[in-house]
Amino acid sequence: MQYVPLHLHTENSLLDGAIRIKELCKFAKENNMPAVALTDHGNMYGAIQMYEEAKSAGIKPLIGCEFYVYDGDITEKNPAKTHPYHLVLIAKDQTGYKNLVKLVSIAKCKGMYYKPRINHELIEQHHEGLICLSACVQGEIAQGFIQGNKEASYEAAKFYKNLFGDDYYIELQDHGLEKQKMSNPGMIELAKELGIKMVITNDSHYLKKEDADWHDTLLCIQTNALKESNNRFKFPNDEFYVKTPEQLRDSFRWMDADLFEECIKNTVEVADKCHLIIEMGKYHIPYFELPPNHTSESYLEYLTLEGIKKRYGALTPALKERMDYELGVINKMGFAEYFLIVSDFIHFAKRNDIPVGPGRGSAAGSLISYALEITDLDPIRHNLLFERFLNPERVSMPDVDIDFCVERRGEVIDYVTKKYGADKVCQIITFGTLAARNAMKSVARVYDIPYAQSNQWAQLIPGEPKIKIDDALKEGMELKKLYDTDPTVKKLVDMAKAIEGLKNNTGMHAAGVIISKMPLEDVVPVEPSKEGLIVTEYTMIEDEHIGLLKMDFLGLRNLTIIHSALKMVEARTGEKVDINNIPLDDEATFELLQKGDTDGVFQLESAGMKKLVKDLKPSVFEDLGALVALFRPGPLNSGMVDDFVQRKHGRQKIEYAHPDLEPILKDTYGTIVYQEQIMQIFQTLADYSLGQADNVRRMMGKKQLEKMAEQKGLFVQNSAKHGMTQKQAEELFEQIEKFAAYCFNRSHSAAYAFVAYQTAYLKAHYPVEYMSALLSSVSNDQEKTQLYIGECQKMGIKVLAPDINKSNAKFTPDGDNIRFGLASIKNVGEGVIELIEKERKTEEGEFKSLYDFCTRIDSKALNKRTLESLIKSGAFVNIEKSRKQLMENLDSLVASAYRQNEAKMLGQASLFAGMTTSSGLDLDTYTLTGSEEEFDDKQIQAFEKEYLGFYVTSHPLSSIIDKLPFLTTHNIAELKDMPNDKSVTVCGLLSQVRQIPTKKDPTKFLKAGIIEDLTGKVEFVAFHKTLIDYNSFIESEKKVIISGKIQKRDEEQFNIIVDSVKAVENSNIVTLNIKADMPFEELVGLKDVLTHFKGSDPVVIKMKEKDDTAQEREVRILCGSNFWVDASNELVHAITNNFPQKIEIGIKSLDE
Repeated sequence: MQYVPLHLHTENSLLDGAIRIKELCKFAKENNMPAVALTDHGNMYGAIQMYEEAKSAGIKPLIGCEFYVYDGDITEKNPAKTHPYHLVLIAKDQTGYKNLVKLVSIAKCKGMYYKPRINHELIEQHHEGLICLSACVQGEIAQGFIQGNKEASYEAAKFYKNLFGDDYYIELQDHGLEKQKMSNPGMIELAKELGIKMVITNDSHYLKKEDADWHDTLLCIQTNALKESNNRFKFPNDEFYVKTPEQLRDSFRWMDADLFEECIKNTVEVADKCHLIIEMGKYHIPYFELPPNHTSESYLEYLTLEGIKKRYGALTPALKERMDYELGVINKMGFAEYFLIVSDFIHFAKRNDIPVGPGRGSAAGSLISYALEITDLDPIRHNLLFERFLNPERVSMPDVDIDFCVERRGEVIDYVTKKYGADKVCQIITFGTLAARNAMKSVARVYDIPYAQSNQWAQLIPGEPKIKIDDALKEGMELKKLYDTDPTVKKLVDMAKAIEGLKNNTGMHAAGVIISKMPLEDVVPVEPSKEGLIVTEYTMIEDEHIGLLKMDFLGLRNLTIIHSALKMVEARTGEKVDINNIPLDDEATFELLQKGDTDGVFQLESAGMKKLVKDLKPSVFEDLGALVALFRPGPLNSGMVDDFVQRKHGRQKIEYAHPDLEPILKDTYGTIVYQEQIMQIFQTLADYSLGQADNVRRMMGKKQLEKMAEQKGLFVQNSAKHGMTQKQAEELFEQIEKFAAYCFNRSHSAAYAFVAYQTAYLKAHYPVEYMSALLSSVSNDQEKTQLYIGECQKMGIKVLAPDINKSNAKFTPDGDNIRFGLASIKNVGEGVIELIEKERKTEEGEFKSLYDFCTRIDSKALNKRTLESLIKSGAFVNIEKSRKQLMENLDSLVASAYRQNEAKMLGQASLFAGMTTSSGLDLDTYTLTGSEEEFDDKQIQAFEKEYLGFYVTSHPLSSIIDKLPFLTTHNIAELKDMPNDKSVTVCGLLSQVRQIPTKKDPTKFLKAGIIEDLTGKVEFVAFHKTLIDYNSFIESEKKVIISGKIQKRDEEQFNIIVDSVKAVENSNIVTLNIKADMPFEELVGLKDVLTHFKGSDPVVIKMKEKDDTAQEREVRILCGSNFWVDASNELVHAITNNFPQKIEIGIKSLDE
């Protein structure tokens, strides 16, 4: 007997349903089910996946939804009516699908109150093409019988019967529930009386009976409950799975056999009525308003010609050939309007001074994109390929991703929304999933396993993207050992594997924007995001599958920084820098890069990238593109990056398998770095078109082995015409296969290298303006701000305290220094800053004193807390003598200013000029009383730390800043890139130190706190065994050198487990200058001497060596703490006597 499940909740009923669609379709096929329905709670998240997976499995997809039906106006929010009825609707055809989409969208956008709701009126308006099922025990019909209101059940059934006719079915379920026993007999009687057919369904929330336990765990995660808790939401039994007809018969033993068979047959009847076709692959590009007498194609050609003349001066034969070819491909694919749409909103941005990136992704390879100013990177000059962007042999929507200024990206989206209509433009949903580590920790919480323990186990899963728990259970892995020996770990892991990858929340795509040809509610279900913006319920890929135009409007902070820096340069010097036309061979820029001074340089500022930049020493623009492409896990782990560096510096021979490869690979030193190079190799040596070559590249990337074997034969055969032997061709093909997994898009690399170069250029030539813009861009990120303030200090740029007369809201240049922005001061809001900036522009000009400030700024916007923040942060130090004196006078000064302002408002200021009040306060002026003595340096540092978040005018580590590189292995900002268990040495100031008793023995304790240097801060933990030797050093406000190991809590969070501590005060640093000709044997002797004088003073070795250009350079090495010494005269004598004229020893106090 055939049967069709009509009531199912997949994982898209978030954290309630647990059925994976792919597994469902496989199950249905294996159990001879001709169709299967999707009826998630109030949404259509899974509709497209269900449609595609079912079609692929050879079964019919039934697209539906279980709605919440409200008795009343769906816009009302009545706390007494929070339990609407359930109702299942399934689309028969395209009309039904559109109505389903509209009802879901209306429910989500207008009817949301605890649940997304519709009502009878909306169902009447949008019922065509839909099949209606009465739903579960929460349905109107069942509820009437359950509540003893038979008349209500009949009334509701008549409403639906009159509306849907023979497409209305009474739904019977039996999970052994008391409520079903109360309602099923009445529903059968009602159906017979009113002539309504019945179907048997099972309210399925998981696929198989044995899945009930992990589904229950999922419910605990959703409701934040413990598994063992009795007072929590749970399903009453394990009957809520997808049942076969035989299993259903067992549930409905009480039903007459003929009626049961009829109800089962009716499920197939429902499926037979459905013939929905969702059109896939047909693109719906919006209409673009054209000038008179133009088609999309002719207007695109006209704009391209004008753009080429502007870019190149003239249309050369080579340019015309490339233009005609690209236009031919674009027009043949029907994408002319696409390019016009993109060009239009980019020109809107540029007209309105909204920064736009030079390009992103493969679009930078198009001459048409460059001519239309969609991109600003010359594809001819940089050897970029159009076919990597649009392949003439594979029709697919162009993918133009655009970077905009992060602060003004919304203005471009607003322009597009206004131009094409708010009903046709929206953003895109994303789904969070229970990734491997998260699944482990979530399950552990449900089972009440302590976080520290579960986190330790979760850390045994590698932190790579898309990693699976099974990957961590391979032989030899630590988790596998625990899994095999610890029953708790086994239970936890098995449960986590069951829920791993399930969707658990929704979000909004960071950049994706849909521009539709038709109103969205005719095409795709939509809902409000948490941010209050409308998003599609289908993912980005699914939106593209149904033909919607998707654009990526990305916000790139670096564009904002560049734009801001250029504005500052122009304001200060009058110079207008054309950043898109700067020389790409600038000496100062490459000097900065080669030194690795790349903090604040786009794409090049991580610790790992800095090392690669210093190793490579880029000398041409092409090197930067390679850096962007190579600094990824695949290339880094493959060894190709090391080869690239060695070849660049002539330490490894560059060999080409065929002379024709040299022009293709010369820029990358014989290494295949880019996908476009693979395409060019196939074109040059095997006579492929670039379109064919791109298809082969994609095959290799997807590891389509059968197709690749076929292509290998063709490659070997064709390359023979170019003089390659079979062996040479096979080896080259295999080499290409290997590199294909790692190769990157050259167009994207070049475009992002250009932005990197622009930022490096500005940092090299306009350091004050650039660093001001950079600091302003991260003013809400304390960690980054601290890092960049430290970088300013290294560059010799002072970051000055805020000044009430010179500071604007953001960081700004002040001569050769940078002035702190007022917006970065704690408790100082935008309103006050606007008043300050406005008041300074009046005839009265700069503020003369704190009193003058208080009388000129509206007291309603200026409270005492704000004034204290301004005073203590140093904003008045240039017009007043002492912060301390201001604080002592603040109450009386504010009172006087308030009276003065009152008098002004009454128009009495001139009448009372020069007079005093009864309390003796002068209405015109205020004289500060008391001592002009200032707070001490330590207190001022504390104020700056509290109100600015940083030490600005001086830092507790300032006295040893030049010694820090010799005392440490890393600065604190670099630690985030370090692997777990990495040994590090850092120097900084301790704060928030606390003593914590250990759990095992309360008489013992550990210490935890924060260590901070000029680049950032990090938490540390010192266990009891470490405190035996170092307890007295670990106190707040102490300057110390800490050695220890990195402990990663997750991908983002980490701390240092302390091994040893050295106090900076009253300590020394020992420097050993070793002559270049010192024999290796004597270095072994040095090791023995250092070990003999073992102590806690750091040892730095200085040596000279020759670099790749035969120039001498000094190398400085910080010895490990096991070679630190006790600096003494005896040590000096031992070094001098044992290594005469070979080693010079110097001892300096650390805090000199």
